Parts: sequence; C-alpha cells; structure tokens
Amino acid sequence: MRPFQFPVDVAHAKSVNETMADVRRLRVSAIVTAVVLIGAAVWFFWLAHPWSYILGAVFVITAATSLWVTVWAPRKVGTVEDLYAKGSLVPAVIAETRARGVTLLALIDIAKPDAESPHYALVTRSIRSLPGHELVEGELVPSISVLSDRSKNTISETWQMVSPMPIAWGTTDHSVIERAIAEITEAEWSLLVANIGLSEKVREADNQQLLVDPHDLPDNLQ
Repeated sequence: MRPFQFPVDVAHAKSVNETMADVRRLRVSAIVTAVVLIGAAVWFFWLAHPWSYILGAVFVITAATSLWVTVWAPRKVGTVEDLYAKGSLVPAVIAETRARGVTLLALIDIAKPDAESPHYALVTRSIRSLPGHELVEGELVPSISVLSDRSKNTISETWQMVSPMPIAWGTTDHSVIERAIAEITEAEWSLLVANIGLSEKVREADNQQLLVDPHDLPDNLQ
C-alpha cells in the first residue's frame, strides 16, 4: 500500500467528489423507495383483507430495509477524509473522452490484506467532471483506491468493487496533485499509457476489472 497524505478541502470535495455524490444519490433513492412502499402498505392495510394485511406487512419490512440503507451507506463509505486517508495512491489516466465526461483507466492492487500476493488489475471508472486536469486522452490523474465488497459474506482474495478517486476531487492545490504524480513511478505511468487502448475492454469486463499479467508489471510492483 502506498498512502498519500494531504489536507482535504472538504467544501471542494462535497461539491465535486462523485464518490460521495453516489452515496447521497443512494440515500435519496432509498428514502423515496421507502415512502412509496409505506404508502402501498397503508393502502393494503386499509383494504382490511387477510391477504392485504400480509402484503402490507411485507411492504413495511421492505420499507424498513430501504430506510436502513440511508444509515448504512454513509457508515460503510465513511467521510471523504477517511477515504483519502485509508486508500492507496494509484496511477490513473484519461483513456476516453465523451461529450459529458471522461473514462479513467487505473492500475490498482485489488487483493485483500490477507491475500498471499498482490493482484494488480486495470480498472475503469466513468466520471462527469475533473477539475484541475485537462480533459484530454493520456492526462495523468493521480488517485486514491476505493475498495469494498457488495456484502460481508463474500469469500475472495480480491475486492469486488474497486475504483479510483482522483486527488483533484479532494483539493484545489495543484502542487498536491503534482506531488502525487511524482510519487508514482514513471514505469507505472508508462504501463497505463501503453494500455489506454484496452479501456473499452476493461469497461465491459466483470466489475470493470482486467487482471494484469505479473510479468508485465514494473519491477517495483512484482
């Protein structure tokens, strides 16, 4: 793991960090779903039939589950400061540009702490904005890895959900971004740039991950 410490600009992160925005959208969606389910449950109880009471109870339980998501999601992700502090500094480049955003291609070790060896993979993430960077193919975008599983019961040596979170989403200080770029080896940047053409293939792969042959990794990652 390669930690990277810097003072996170929380106000800036709240306005542009799409990882945190995804959590907010999930919470809003869960609340709307819960309201709809509660409304349906009330209607079933109002019908006052044996079968409608059963359905009403099912809808109430489902609504409670949706409301639990609004509490669980931010706790699972943590604060934006936590994400930047706990993640590892990883290289990412702009691999594709679109009318409304870009696709990042990153090189991330997706192995869990108890794995016997690292499992480096190419990982993609489509994003809408990237302040502090030119939106051109090949732009170097130092990032922090965000790693998680879909459930606690997953048994695997690798994380299911992996994505790069740009340093630029946590600061407006360009010197911080330059320092992050410098802390990543030239060989890592070169490997990513050389594999930009694989971006579409990675996007279409399971979990948007494509394992890298260990023999193709820079010496410092083997």
